[in-house]
Amino acid sequence: MKTSKITVLTFLLMGTFFITSCTKEKKKEKENFINENVEFASAQTKLMLANVGEPTGKNYPRTANENGTLRVTDMYDWTPGFFPGSLWYLYELTGDTTWRYNAEKWTHSLEPLKTYTGNHDLGFMMYCSYGNAERLASKPEYKDILIESARSLSTRYDDKVQSIKSWNGGKAWGDTTKWTFPVIIDNMMNLELLFNASKISGDKQFYDIAVKHANTTIKNHFREDFSSYHVVDYDTITGDVRFKGTAQGFSDNSTWARGQAWAIYGFTMVYRETKDSTYLNTAKQLADYFIKNLPADFIPLWDFNVAQTGYTPQGKSYAVEFQEKLKDASAAAIVCSALFELGEFTQNKSYTEMAIKMLHSLASPNYRATLGTNANFIIMHCVGSIPHKSEINVPLCYADYYFLEALVRYKNLK
Repeated sequence: MKTSKITVLTFLLMGTFFITSCTKEKKKEKENFINENVEFASAQTKLMLANVGEPTGKNYPRTANENGTLRVTDMYDWTPGFFPGSLWYLYELTGDTTWRYNAEKWTHSLEPLKTYTGNHDLGFMMYCSYGNAERLASKPEYKDILIESARSLSTRYDDKVQSIKSWNGGKAWGDTTKWTFPVIIDNMMNLELLFNASKISGDKQFYDIAVKHANTTIKNHFREDFSSYHVVDYDTITGDVRFKGTAQGFSDNSTWARGQAWAIYGFTMVYRETKDSTYLNTAKQLADYFIKNLPADFIPLWDFNVAQTGYTPQGKSYAVEFQEKLKDASAAAIVCSALFELGEFTQNKSYTEMAIKMLHSLASPNYRATLGTNANFIIMHCVGSIPHKSEINVPLCYADYYFLEALVRYKNLK
């Protein structure tokens, strides 16, 4: 009997030792993975800073030209907030105040946008920059700028439609429908600015607009399988839907991968801010669709239905002639970051495990550049808009931003 008890105790001790050893080994692997990627991202971004110079209001890194050189854009594009946001994440990942200095400099250059009302992208422009600035190096003026930016974004809200207007016009690729109040799925991302402004100002109006927009999106942007439409156009008099289709996807009835990514991230964020399970359930169903349709390397095609039977591009869309099944690493980076948060909220390890797999794939030589290449962006093989014949198989600044955000979330994962 004594021998039996000793044997059992021995096995228990051995098991505990084995589990502890495995846990330490996995922790070390995780630390090494994060450290190596942060080291590379830091070195690559230092080259980007040297190349781009001081902020002028017209030189925010966006992508690469056909000859591989850096292509920049001005502050009134929808993407200028991503570069300062990436600098903030490098500061968060390293603690190096050099990154904070550069992040502040590039963030401050965007202050004039706080009164801009020309599109719905103030969230991308101001929250990725000033939102991270306020989170990591708070100053009273940052709060004021974020609140004023939210006011500017709110001017695009229409209570009849119960949504924020995305673009000032436009039309479907078939030239049959001219849009009057187009709302794109991307707009879900800009609600974070409103939620934040509501918290720091105490003004519930921002919160209410964000919730109403999210509810209208649930009502009209998704099919029964929780695939998404890119564009929904509304009648401003009745509030009724006039059109459902795409601007950047393969066809009107297809599912544009980055649009689905914005939706997953957006509804995960709305749940975080409201704790309403409706939004969490929506995020789960959207994520399940995305994951179910991923290829073996976890990086999606730019559109889940590209070149499939029953999906036909129209009119002037470049997708009519270009039907190559390209991957879009930017969509993967967005979803990768969102899944870390979704896994935490749902306590569903499968979402977290998928996020880790996607992050490792993005960090592999298949998708992560080598030092000094890729116009000094981190991630390769992204797609901006094939229908517009724009940014096809190139780096994109927002892929880098969400890749770095995913690294932050992975590092903080308990």
